[in-house]
Amino acid sequence: MSIQRLNRISEQMKKEISSIIMNEIKDPRVTEMCSVVYVKVTPDLKYAKVYISIFGNDEEKSNSIKGLRSASGFIRKRLGEYMKLRHLPEIHFEIDESIEHGARISQLLGQIKKEEGKHS
Repeated sequence: MSIQRLNRISEQMKKEISSIIMNEIKDPRVTEMCSVVYVKVTPDLKYAKVYISIFGNDEEKSNSIKGLRSASGFIRKRLGEYMKLRHLPEIHFEIDESIEHGARISQLLGQIKKEEGKHS
C-alpha cells in the first residue's frame, strides 16, 4: 500500500476518532482535556495506534486511557460508520508524552536564560 494512502487514512482516522471522543464518549473516566495527537496505521490496515495527549495528573491520565481502551470497540464501530474501508483496523491507545516533554524542556531553557542573565 502506498505511503500517501496510509497517511490519508491515518489523518482521516485522527479526525474521526477525535470527534467521537469529544462528542460521543460518555465514560466519566475520560477527561475533556484529551486530544488525539497522531494515528499510526500498519501497512496491512490490521492495527492502528492512536497516540493520545491527556492534560492532568497521573491518576487522570491512567483513568482516561482505561476508559478509552474499554470504549475502543464502540469507537471502532462508529469509525466504521464514518469511514468506508473494507477492513477496519483494531485500535490501540497509547499516551503521548511529547507535549509535556517539550514544555519541560522549554521551562528548563527559560531557567538557564534567567541564570545566565543574573551572571552577566
